[in-house]
Amino acid sequence: MTESQRILILFAHPSQHRSEVNLPLFEASKEVSGVTVVDLYQEYPTFNIDIDREQQRLREHDVIIFMFPLYWYSTPSVLKEWQDLVLEYGFAYGVEGTALHGKTFLCALTAGGAEKAYHCDGYNHFTIRELLQPLEQMANFTGMQFLPPFTLFAARTAAEQGRVSGHVDKWLRLLAVLAADAVDTSALRDKKTINSYIDGLAEEQS
Repeated sequence: MTESQRILILFAHPSQHRSEVNLPLFEASKEVSGVTVVDLYQEYPTFNIDIDREQQRLREHDVIIFMFPLYWYSTPSVLKEWQDLVLEYGFAYGVEGTALHGKTFLCALTAGGAEKAYHCDGYNHFTIRELLQPLEQMANFTGMQFLPPFTLFAARTAAEQGRVSGHVDKWLRLLAVLAADAVDTSALRDKKTINSYIDGLAEEQS
């Protein structure tokens, strides 16, 4: 029997009292066996990040997930601080920096705009995956397999439109596939998001 992949979720939301999607995703993730969830703003309110502890967490997990709302086309600031301090030379890169080699990395994020706004001809001019290219290169540079982001567009209206529970259900299906190490990465190479891939898995199973 194949051992389940261990999943680490690094959650970053600076105004959780206003979160209608990220917080439900975070709370649902806590109930999944083999998943470790870390609230970075709660653990490091002054950004005094424990580098040794965070590096050990990375060593102990196979799948690394950044969960956050998209802020100004990037991550909330604590995640950038986390990257700057934790992904050190000799640990995450360099001749002896192989601790992350072979692990899987992806982002679970919400975007305020509609999907059509994230397009070369749209309001934001770039796709979500293009905007995440610095994180994709971070994954590549540290030897991790980058997966397209799990994304909820038009997140500001998701709760009033009743889209949150379906999004959480889809997220839990993705976690199950990741834990089973059953993601077909070749099918994701050119995908802008991983969402449609999950929909395809549901159709195959029905």
